[in-house]
Amino acid sequence: MRIKSALVSALTIGLLFTASQHRPAPRRRTRPTPPRSAVRALPVAMENNVRYDRNRHFGQWSDQSRDCQNTRAEVLISQSRVAPKYTATKRCTVATGKWITTFDNKTHTAASTVQIDHMVPVHEAWGSGARAWTQARRIAFYNDLGYAGSLNAQTSSLNSSKQASGPEQWMPPANQCSYIAQWTVVKARSGMTVDKAEKAALIAWTDKCAAVKLTITKA
Repeated sequence: MRIKSALVSALTIGLLFTASQHRPAPRRRTRPTPPRSAVRALPVAMENNVRYDRNRHFGQWSDQSRDCQNTRAEVLISQSRVAPKYTATKRCTVATGKWITTFDNKTHTAASTVQIDHMVPVHEAWGSGARAWTQARRIAFYNDLGYAGSLNAQTSSLNSSKQASGPEQWMPPANQCSYIAQWTVVKARSGMTVDKAEKAALIAWTDKCAAVKLTITKA
């Protein structure tokens, strides 16, 4: 199928990252899994978003390496196709680079035109199990640099249109199979649940996408 052949190479390159590009990740259990198996293994539970408060429960971008570059800057640096330029000599904030956003395959050169998307939105995460996590674990999820699909630079308008939607409600105009695979990895990586409508959408998409092995590293 056309949708399969077009995305095999992108999935192979983009989905088998299990460590941050900035520093080695601690050794954790990994398991190569066919997408269909990974999706069907996700536990089903009703989404519960009671008492959700983004800032209170997930915090903000942090500077994990204490080099003045917060998580947004780290993602922009790692995903730029050229050496980025900064707003000041301290190199804390990215000004320009080259980003090809996977939601629409558009090229951006100004950092101000992209937002950092949480593949699984934090509102979705809260309702899928994060409300029972520790505060430290929620902050770690918000700033997850351990899997390259967790956080991605995306066209601002598309990221805004996605908001807190899952794949049963919203799909990007491009690279849908990659989107589904990354969503599945993030959910499995963090031990989150899916609701019935979400799982049905994941199964429907996975069954028509290329069967590329996913490497899932538990967060």
